[in-house]
Parts: sequence; structure tokens; C-alpha cells
Amino acid sequence: MAKVEVLMPKLGESVMEATITKWLIEEGGRVEFEQPLVEIATDKVDSEVPAPYAGMLVKKLFNEGDVVKIGQAFALIETEAVTDAPTPVVEAPKAEVPFVPQPTQTSTTLVSASSQTAPKTGGNRFYSPLVRTIALKENISNEELDTIPGTGLDGRVTKNDILAYVASGRKSAPVVPSTPVNQPVAEVRREEPIAVKPAVSIGGGDQIIEMDRMRKLIAQNMVLSKQTSAHVTSFVEADVTNLVRWREKVKGEFEKKYGEKLTFTPMILEAVVQAIREFPNVNASVDGDRIIVKGRINLGMATALPSGNLIVPVIKNADQMNLYGLTKAVNDLANRARQNKLKPDEIQDGTYTVSNVGTFGNVMGTPIINQPQVAILATGAIRKRPAVLETPDGDVIAIRHMMFLSHSYDHRIIDGALGGMFVKRVAEILEAFDINRSI
Repeated sequence: MAKVEVLMPKLGESVMEATITKWLIEEGGRVEFEQPLVEIATDKVDSEVPAPYAGMLVKKLFNEGDVVKIGQAFALIETEAVTDAPTPVVEAPKAEVPFVPQPTQTSTTLVSASSQTAPKTGGNRFYSPLVRTIALKENISNEELDTIPGTGLDGRVTKNDILAYVASGRKSAPVVPSTPVNQPVAEVRREEPIAVKPAVSIGGGDQIIEMDRMRKLIAQNMVLSKQTSAHVTSFVEADVTNLVRWREKVKGEFEKKYGEKLTFTPMILEAVVQAIREFPNVNASVDGDRIIVKGRINLGMATALPSGNLIVPVIKNADQMNLYGLTKAVNDLANRARQNKLKPDEIQDGTYTVSNVGTFGNVMGTPIINQPQVAILATGAIRKRPAVLETPDGDVIAIRHMMFLSHSYDHRIIDGALGGMFVKRVAEILEAFDINRSI
């Protein structure tokens, strides 16, 4: 009998550690090959780690709630056939460096030659969403954040830098703002407004519910998005009668042919992809003073979980899929999201997000941008309503299937013209759906 170490596998490109939330096998218990051994949580997603060997769990090296680095051993399994089982490949953890998109043949970068280097100091210093989330949680102001020395690319502050700063007691050299000649310092120094949290009164009949880990992350990310992007929302109403009639006509045949249920979501995503091709600047991110227009279209689809929380799995390269491919991806990701079986890479690298608020009977909403993206589309409930139609014989009133589309976008780089034209184009594509289309 040999004792072998079980290592924490690689969980995603930027994931460096995971928290053990629940052991599924007790010490001394029998475990089969690829049987779930432990439940873990990262700042991206919750998942399970399967046993790489069959045998007996002889020792837990970490307890529930402990944090384990990628590549670190967290359990010992006693097994007889180590050589017969596949050896897990674990990459050594790399120093975390914020992702900096680089222009390629398939990615357009709108940036002047004089601004190729991201700013390193002052108000324009770039911080990754993860660093800003930690700063928000620790009540670190922008001025204080600027004093933290960075070890990342171009001197950027990494996750390890800000955590080390917090652990050291938050002691750093003060930043002295540049002062024009002969101008008093008092005229250029600005005080950071102190956010005062209102007191919350608790009554005898009130119920106190502790936020779970995912809800805390959602709360932090939503506040961060509002602080980062200047949100604006445009609305249009679309007549999707042809879309509804076509789906009603072919959904049985579609499921019989492909083994997948056809919902409105992939049909709407198909229209979004076409509109992004025509208006590529909504498929972008902001990096300091640079606008990075993405060459790939990776569509995020906001998915409600049974717990009441929200997660956004991503359909990679959605522009290379037909309707069947989109349907298969939507059904697979949504099902595995609700079963807590998504992989960390499947909720990363989204470039544009669609949220279906109509699922809950809402006719419209004002969605919050999923950082570091710059736009998000919300689709409302499809409802029958009287509408005016233009015919060769004059205007008539008819019963039509209508849907509101809400487009929230970052006004720092997307103006009302672009934001409005994009959502209007999505509506036009949906309205022009070919009712005689083959599956």
C-alpha cells in the first residue's frame, strides 16, 4: 500500500488558491477514482475536486474553511495501484499579473501611439477588478491605493501586493500630489469623501440572514461596477411575433432532430452576435486611457441559481456558432450552473452579457455592467399587446408579441448614439426574423 498526495488542481488562468468549503469523504473512508472528494470555492466559482486515485482517505491536510494554494497537497490517499491511475497534471502557480489585452490581427485597439504605456501613478493608475474589490472591502481609498508599490506588469498592484499591504498594517509612503509652480498646495489637495454607513435598526420581528460567500462577492462586484462605469440605459420595444411563431412551429421538430429544447435565449443571442459584428465597439473593455475592442465575441448569459444568487457562464466564440450550437451551449451551461458544476474557465473572459429579466415576468430592467465589460443587454417578458401595423390599405390594430430591450452601457466610452443604435439594431434583427427559416 502506498500513500499519495492529492494536489489542488489548476482551476483557471487567474485562480491562485481555493477555500475548502466541505469535505465529502471522512478520514478512513473509501473513495473511488474520480469520485468527488471535496467541495471548494474560489473568487470565481464553486466546484468539486475529484479523487485522482481509488483507495482510502487516510488524512485531511486542511480543514473546512482553510485556503489551499494551487499545486499544494491537501489530502493523503492510501492506494494499491498508483501507477494504473492517471497522474494529475498540476501547473506550478505563477505570480499573478493583471491581464493586459494586446492588439492582434483579430483585435482592434483604439489607442494613439503616444499612449502605449498604461499610466502607473495618480488618478489614472490601472487596477484590476479583483484589486479594486479587495480595496473596497478593506475601505482603502483611491489615494491610499496609489501609495501601494506594485510588483506586476508596468508596476501594477497585484492581489498579493494589496493583501501584503493590508497584513502589514497599511503603512506606505504618502503620495504628494504634483503642484503647479507658485500655486499653494491647499488649492490642489482634495479630501476623499468619507462614506458614512447609515445605522440599521433591528426590531423584534426582524430576521437576520448572514450573506453567503457568493452573495458577498455579488454585492462587492455590483458596487464596484457602479463606482467604475458611468451607467446609462437605453430602451426599445421589439415586435417579435415572427420569432414566437417560428419557434412554436419548429420546437418539436428541433428537439427531435438535435435532442435540445429550443428556447428564446439562443435566438436572441444570435441577433446580439449579428449586431455586435455591425457595432463592434460595444464589445470592448477599458484599460486606463485605452479602449480595447475585442476580436472575439464571448457572450455571458446571466443565470439565476436555486439559492437565489446569480452567476454568468460564458459562451466562448459565440460568433462561430449556428443556432444549434448556441442552443446546445445555452442549455448545457445553464443546467450545469444550477447544479454547481461549472468550471472556473467557463465564467471568465466574457466580452458582452445578456440577462433575461423576462424569466421572472419583468417587462424591462436596468442591468448593471459585468466588469470589465462596457455593456449589457436585458430582455423583458414577451407579451401579447395591441399594436398599430402599417399595411398597403392603411394602418390597422393587431395583436402582436412585444418585448422590451434594455441596454446599459458605460458612458465613458459609449455615447447615447452608439448605445441606442446598437439596441435598436438588435430589435430590427429580431423583428425581421424569417418565419420560413429551416432548422
